[in-house]
Amino acid sequence: MTHSAHARRAPENDSPPTIDHQHAPILEGIIAYQQQDIVPFSTPGHKLGAGADAELFATFGERAFQSDIPLGGGVGDTHFSGDALGQAQALAADAWGADRSFFLLNGSSAGNHAFLMAAVRPGDKVIVSRDLHKSLLVALILTGATPVYLAPRLHPELNVGLGVTADEVAQTLDEHPDARLVMLVSPSYCGVASDLAGIAAVAHARNVPVHVDEAWGPHFHFHPALPPSAMSSGIDGAVASTHKVLGSLTQAAILNVQGTLVPPDRVRTTVGMAQTTSPSVLILASIDAARRQMALHGHELLDRAIALADDARRRLQAFPGIAVLDAAQLGVAAFDLTKLVIDVDGLGITGYEAEHALRNRFRVGPEMSDLVGVVCLVTIGDSEASLDRLVDAFTALAEEHYKGEIGRRGSRSSGAVVAPSVLAMTPRDAFFAPSRAIPLEEAVGEISSELVIPYPPGIPVLAPGETVTADKVAYLREGAAHGMYLSGPTDTKLRTIRIVAA
Repeated sequence: MTHSAHARRAPENDSPPTIDHQHAPILEGIIAYQQQDIVPFSTPGHKLGAGADAELFATFGERAFQSDIPLGGGVGDTHFSGDALGQAQALAADAWGADRSFFLLNGSSAGNHAFLMAAVRPGDKVIVSRDLHKSLLVALILTGATPVYLAPRLHPELNVGLGVTADEVAQTLDEHPDARLVMLVSPSYCGVASDLAGIAAVAHARNVPVHVDEAWGPHFHFHPALPPSAMSSGIDGAVASTHKVLGSLTQAAILNVQGTLVPPDRVRTTVGMAQTTSPSVLILASIDAARRQMALHGHELLDRAIALADDARRRLQAFPGIAVLDAAQLGVAAFDLTKLVIDVDGLGITGYEAEHALRNRFRVGPEMSDLVGVVCLVTIGDSEASLDRLVDAFTALAEEHYKGEIGRRGSRSSGAVVAPSVLAMTPRDAFFAPSRAIPLEEAVGEISSELVIPYPPGIPVLAPGETVTADKVAYLREGAAHGMYLSGPTDTKLRTIRIVAA
């Protein structure tokens, strides 16, 4: 649940003396600049749109270009007096229940990089859930930390990740008492949340901080029917992508931190290292405004989104050949009720085929597709009309393709995706080691030197330093044959893969 707008004072030296969520300091700074009728002799070079390409200007609109001004010398003066960003971040910290919050311009990826750089040093051990996002793997490469991979539990039939338990984290910490950080993803791409409070408790008992990639859960803190948020669970650091399911612009995200196990001033420093020195106030203002919207109206907006998703899930589950994941089916306690994970395996088609039909015939755009289904996001921007269009499209697909009960042909993912392989080298050492390309089918037993990541959801099947297994090769060959998009490998068709040269 959201915190009271006046419940507490924000951290010293980072905020105005009181919290008033009616304000959006960065957005207000843009409006004030526009009212001053300033002739700019500063970046950006388009000079309020005057120098922009005509088609670009017409597509984006005059107001967008008039709002694309500098943070220093635009929203504030060139010496950053007034500190609109600091005020906005203090309001965000209050809204998400954090001690400090940092606005991110390169998505949650920048926050993952920054927190790891603040928390660990080269060679430090990090307990990592193996369903880590690409950006967490890159953070391991950047820091030179040594991962101790922890495989999430999988549903025995669906192969959907069920998160990690506090007992599993405790056992791994006992086996690796020199670990300096626990790092995991919650919620998963399919909406399953781990027991963050329990994990925080067992880690803190050993004086170990916890970082959570909560990119898909920026809304959790604002409604009690959703899983508990990272901050309310006592997590030390968590990124949340406000652009994924809230109302901010693409790339907008936030890093929330609390406690002292990882010094917040060091996090501030590493955030500055991981971010551009030319911040887009369009993105910053959109985070500021999304915070205001959620702090003031989040509960009612999410009430509506959850109800729309529940109704759509019920209607879709009634179609023969279509299955929609839910908490009861997965046997989990914490599940994102706004996410529709729709399997079409029973229709005898792949998720890729379903997405192609949805986009090209019905003009419905899902978030992603895989071998067995599609994922659709329901957000505060949806309506009865948008959900009706989605359900109508699946009605047509079901009527066209359902031929009676068939055996399940596949599962939403493979255990090969999240199964840790033998870690022969650290990700950093393997990434920078001399390498050579060999045919994929000949790579079994070799050490991968590159990232091989089906996208979305961005979970690495192969990470630098891991020994390539036959299961992973088989999964990647099947996915590539069906049009799976792969991020990371030099050969995007995956006919070859780069391995560490002997």
